[in-house]
Amino acid sequence: MAGDGWTLGIESTAHTLSFGLVDANGIPHPSVSDTVRPDKGGIHPREAADHHKEFAPELFRKLLSTNNLQPNDITSVAFSQGPGLGPCLRIGASIARGISKRLEAPLIGVNHCVAHIEIGRQQCGCADPVLLYVSGGNTQVIARLEGRYRVLGETLDIGIGNMLDKFARAQGFPFPGGPVVERLASEWLLDNPDPSMDGLELPYAVRGMDLAFSGILTASLKLVENGQPLGAVCWSLQEHVFSACVEVAERALSHTGKKELLLGGGVACNSRLRDMCDIMASERDSQSFAPPRMYCIDNGTMIARLGWLEQAEGRITLFEKSAIDQYLRTDQTPITWA
Repeated sequence: MAGDGWTLGIESTAHTLSFGLVDANGIPHPSVSDTVRPDKGGIHPREAADHHKEFAPELFRKLLSTNNLQPNDITSVAFSQGPGLGPCLRIGASIARGISKRLEAPLIGVNHCVAHIEIGRQQCGCADPVLLYVSGGNTQVIARLEGRYRVLGETLDIGIGNMLDKFARAQGFPFPGGPVVERLASEWLLDNPDPSMDGLELPYAVRGMDLAFSGILTASLKLVENGQPLGAVCWSLQEHVFSACVEVAERALSHTGKKELLLGGGVACNSRLRDMCDIMASERDSQSFAPPRMYCIDNGTMIARLGWLEQAEGRITLFEKSAIDQYLRTDQTPITWA
């Protein structure tokens, strides 16, 4: 598999450190990753950064070995410049600078949010979608307009994935909590094939084109405290928050006139959310797309793919301009390749 023109991508925005590759033609290759999984509590940024620093050499060696490459086969190095947790981003940027300097390969700092969009577009073959971006730290509805990915709606407080993790953690489940909520909801639904919302009502998260999840988190925790079955609350929680996300996405499709919906972010792994998006899109004579789950979660390959696109447009990052930006916005990146 060895060849020239390989772009390395380094993802380090939060809990996951990941190294991925695209070849000279921009074709993605699976990444190698390691994720912080605390026994209790959430992700501590400095502990996650220490994890990334510790595992970086091992992951880099594994990536090269898996793809039968030598370090000199890498001709450019992309990294997540933001948004994300500052200590974690700094480790990834430092690793990228070190490899870039050692190999004399161009450095490309990229926008983590845009990387989710571009790997999804590449994997699913959609041209100009509305993106429903649902992850731990972000919940946004995005569409391309006049050379930028514009945020049409977003969370006003916490990301949907963060909310699901907090709910699961309160029940004693470790990170990541979203898959546990999905499993418990599915198991309860098997025993209750004709479910009712009686006693399981929760606040609705839509605020115009925006979303808010803190209130529904508090209300769902209260349901558990009041004796409602945990599986039932998990089912109700998913139904409410996913309905809210799909409603805002449908409004965005209507507003923009676009016919494609693309899911991205770790919560896009959820089968119920995928099904709800499929149903909504089919009712609108549109299509809903979701990339393979390994490209929904944070991964180095999506960073490499966006780095490849950026470099093809003649954009590289000088070392003195390579500082991280933990508050980088989706609409701050010019989109000239789409």
